[in-house]
Amino acid sequence: MSTRTGRATRTGQYLALTGYLVFLAFPFLWLISTAFKPARELGSLHPTWIPDHPTLDNFRQAFDEQPLLQAAANSALAAVSAGVICVAIATPMAYVMARHRSKLSAAATGWVVISQAFPFVLLIIPLFLVLKNLQLINSLAGLIMVYVVWSLPFALWMLVGYVRAVPAELEEAASVDGAGRLRTLVSVTAPLLAPGIVATALFAFITAWNEFFFALVLLKTPEKQTLPVILTHFIGAEGAADLGPLAAAAFLATLPSLLLFAFIQRRITGGMLAGAVKS
Repeated sequence: MSTRTGRATRTGQYLALTGYLVFLAFPFLWLISTAFKPARELGSLHPTWIPDHPTLDNFRQAFDEQPLLQAAANSALAAVSAGVICVAIATPMAYVMARHRSKLSAAATGWVVISQAFPFVLLIIPLFLVLKNLQLINSLAGLIMVYVVWSLPFALWMLVGYVRAVPAELEEAASVDGAGRLRTLVSVTAPLLAPGIVATALFAFITAWNEFFFALVLLKTPEKQTLPVILTHFIGAEGAADLGPLAAAAFLATLPSLLLFAFIQRRITGGMLAGAVKS
């Protein structure tokens, strides 16, 4: 009876997982299908999954109509910079909070939780005024600063959990063997934290890469705008979308995040296994 129950439970879990994957994959697959459809198929009353006559015209039109390469470069610069800076700031802060618990650490944790409750709309006016006084409006430097501040609380919260998962006894054993504090951090703690640091950097990167609202408000000139903002240019003044080029551009904008996650995911798993073996 228990064996049947176990099989039924596993079957239900697999079915639920399959349904969830289909739910996640449906918009992306439809986006790919739309990106390769010619104009006459996009206006069809009976749309199909697979285009009858696949075409690259939507991609050519998208690059002809909007500066996608420049926008992608702007997004990459903002996302990579935000990820690196965010991790560089959050890692030592997380270590101190995890290893030296105090009232200040508890207050910092409370700040992390509270900061995530504020919506974008409440923050944009103070941010705009601060950046205006710093003369950073319509600059990628100002946008990067905003992304770092916005991602830092959650990144700090993530890294605190990773640091606490590293046994403090390993550091104590290293110090007993004669290793100094810096040597212990570099040789013992850092390798075990590497998967968490990579995951946090990936979170900050994807957050900045996909962010739209701050970039829309803070960047004015087209040559400085990021990819999510440029995508809105495919929608006309009356709300009519140039669907084919929009789908092609959106497909290209989605690829970097997916490829980066697929590339890093194996290294995160490998780092965890390597850390487990070393410990």
